[in-house]
Amino acid sequence: MRWCPSSVLHLLRCVRLQSCSRRGKNKLPLWIREIWAYLSLVLQSLYFNSLTDSDVVFDSVFEPVFWTVDYVTRWFGTVFVCLVVILTSSILAIAYLILLPLILTTYSPAWIAWHVCYGHWNLVMIVFNYYKATKTSPGYPPTEKNDSPFVAVCKKCIMPKPARTHHCGICNRCILKMDHHCPWLNNCVGHFNHRYFFSFCLFMTLGCAYCSISGRNLFLDAYSAIERFKHLDMDKPGVPVTGMGLLIGLLPPGQTNYQTPAPPYTFKDKMIHKSIIYMWVLTSTAGVALGALTLWHAVLISRGETSIERHINSKETKRMAKRGRVYRNPFNYGRLNNWKVFFGVEKRRCVSDVYNDYLLRCPCIKYDTCCLVTLVTCFALSFVSSHWVTRVLLPSGHAPPGDGLTWDVFPVKKDLIPV
Repeated sequence: MRWCPSSVLHLLRCVRLQSCSRRGKNKLPLWIREIWAYLSLVLQSLYFNSLTDSDVVFDSVFEPVFWTVDYVTRWFGTVFVCLVVILTSSILAIAYLILLPLILTTYSPAWIAWHVCYGHWNLVMIVFNYYKATKTSPGYPPTEKNDSPFVAVCKKCIMPKPARTHHCGICNRCILKMDHHCPWLNNCVGHFNHRYFFSFCLFMTLGCAYCSISGRNLFLDAYSAIERFKHLDMDKPGVPVTGMGLLIGLLPPGQTNYQTPAPPYTFKDKMIHKSIIYMWVLTSTAGVALGALTLWHAVLISRGETSIERHINSKETKRMAKRGRVYRNPFNYGRLNNWKVFFGVEKRRCVSDVYNDYLLRCPCIKYDTCCLVTLVTCFALSFVSSHWVTRVLLPSGHAPPGDGLTWDVFPVKKDLIPV
């Protein structure tokens, strides 16, 4: 017998119809199928995203690591602050108890005045700026509805983010003009305390350099003295006397060892020299580390950007370069203006204006000694009253320009703050 093609097709058609009829009888109710479809969609939404890339996967995988680092940094913040206070206090104790009496007895009056004035001025600036950097709030965006412009919505706070605002995982909130979270301050560095942080780093670097340079000779002397003490300690404390020594009476009756004299140094001498070595090593290493950090932040301030914006601007520069375009930082107002905005400097009266006004009122200034002395006094008062002195070289608690919510974008030709 031969298989007929038409009969085979008919058989397959019957089998298919029977299977479809069975499937229709076993079909689930509509409401169950709807719930199942919804649960499937929810499950897919947990791991599917059209914008998923390697960065999203990396952040998701390392999220527990980031959380652990943030938690440890938040917990150790108080420890780091205490460590800064203890180390700085130890250097001050050595300076007042050991170095200051030595300076008063060996240096000339001019050098004594220099060390006393500069040392205390530097100390005041360090303490003031560190206290203000730790206690001043970096600035937070408003949590209530307002008309302030924003550029994005924070995915963690679910709140509008103004320009230059970033979320801090350690503080667990958004920070205005965030630079970074400093564990040594136990605080974020943002819009309202960035100046205090930079001033603290600057004056701490100057203080460490001052201690390292001025104490170099003392360090070398102390190191040599410690080496001599080690050699003296290695000598035997006594030499046994036997044989004829006992018969001729070199030692008193009952004594069998010849005792060497007491060492020419005391425990106090050792501690003094070790304290000088400790001070020099600590200030030198801290000065190098803080000096590099201060120099890096000075470069960022000159460019009108923060540490976070440095990475953002670098990525934008590369992205725009691929398109054949040039990216320009919208918050870079020029080097001088960047520093003036950062320090909040406003120059009240130019010295040349004082000179011209006084020359118009007193043409005989070149010949009259009294007028010349008065003009010099005016110059001195104008210099002292300048904000570069009162707000940079002296403790000042003035707030930075602006509220940190809105910023003037793109470089401008005119000065933001009059010169």
